Amino acid sequence: MHLLPELPEGGRGIPRAARSSTVFASALALTAVGLWSLAVVRPVPAAAAPVMRAVEVRGAQFIPEADIQATCGVEPGIDYWDEELRAIESCLMLTGVFETVTLTREGDVLVIEVVELNSRPGRVEASLKWDSEAGGMAGLSFERYNLLPDIYGALSLSYNAEAARLKGSLYRADAFGETLDWGLDFHGTRSDYDDAAYAEEGARIEPYLAWTPSPGLRAELGLGYRGYRMFDVDPAASPLLLAEETDWIEAPYLRASLEWRTFEPDQGQAAYAARLTQYAWNLGSGDALLDSRIALDARWPLGADTRLLAGLDAGAVWGAEGNDTRAIDRFYPGSASFRGFAPRGLGPRDAGDALGGTRYAVATLEVQHDVTVIGGRPLRGGVFVDMGGAWGLENTLGGTIDDEFHLRSSAGLSVSFDVGEVPVSLFVATPIKRQDGDRSQAFGISVAAQF
Repeated sequence: MHLLPELPEGGRGIPRAARSSTVFASALALTAVGLWSLAVVRPVPAAAAPVMRAVEVRGAQFIPEADIQATCGVEPGIDYWDEELRAIESCLMLTGVFETVTLTREGDVLVIEVVELNSRPGRVEASLKWDSEAGGMAGLSFERYNLLPDIYGALSLSYNAEAARLKGSLYRADAFGETLDWGLDFHGTRSDYDDAAYAEEGARIEPYLAWTPSPGLRAELGLGYRGYRMFDVDPAASPLLLAEETDWIEAPYLRASLEWRTFEPDQGQAAYAARLTQYAWNLGSGDALLDSRIALDARWPLGADTRLLAGLDAGAVWGAEGNDTRAIDRFYPGSASFRGFAPRGLGPRDAGDALGGTRYAVATLEVQHDVTVIGGRPLRGGVFVDMGGAWGLENTLGGTIDDEFHLRSSAGLSVSFDVGEVPVSLFVATPIKRQDGDRSQAFGISVAAQF
């Protein structure tokens, strides 16, 4: 089975100068041809050449700067002579992906100025992948840089008998200056899971602005429109679910988020990240909701190849005008978000049906160790403990439904690695503390914490 990285959602995580290493992959085969040009006889200098303290790449849009620097062996701390600079230029030109290459010195900085030939790199991929919630899914994805002038575009479709998901995005970096970007997200979903007593579907579209005043700080503000519904409720389902069935609810919404992280720390240093997100759903309707979420992550080194990871995810949703939430509004931690428990596997239940909770919190502790290196990337093994729960309902059917907080916990083993630039974690887990009616899931896959 071929595991593919998810496409970046709405430009989040896309470098400001959008880049793709896929364009450079074919060019690396030509590198050996160019390396002959570096085999020049070093001239005997009359005076020492200036040592370059740093190397700076300019003009790269799609090819990673590190690849450009490494292809022909350019490194800081070397006293390059003019003949060697011209040889490096020839080496890079022989890769066949540049229109021009110029190396110059600016004080003690060696500058590599490039103009790339390919202005619209992209990819189309078909896949079979495993989703911890929906199981095996067929997928089709497309992405292209400069789909429109200076705009990145992506589209992905996942499908199986129980669920269908469509995700797309457009993103333009530096749309309104160096720190203000623009994006557009659109999503469509439909699901009818065997273990759920109802079906749901929805679609939304959201234009947004992203402000990035520094590499480690990002704020977003979006104004979107959403339509969704909960339908085909099983006649034998909980009376609460039967009462919550609804036709389409269509209304605008607001989203504001703030994300902070320590930026590209050394692997031997501690790292921290925090993300706050606030939604105001269904504005101007009788179903207005407020939805607040927080995510905290931290990493501390325990040695050269070992680290401690800690995280907390929590949220709450409530009616903005005293109205009740529905099952499709509430939270269902499980699977990748609470390892050891199945999707819809914990929280308030009635007649055997998962009802979700208006509040949830999941904390995790994990010790990871670098086991080996595969393809230049570390393969990490881990031992973890997750704990938390989901709770809270506005309507407990006269107190017949237990919606109190009950602590759950689980433990397991993980194997983490990178697929492209996306960190992936496979895990096996088992519940330690559970409640009657909870459902477990021993195996799963998730996107790992990334620092």
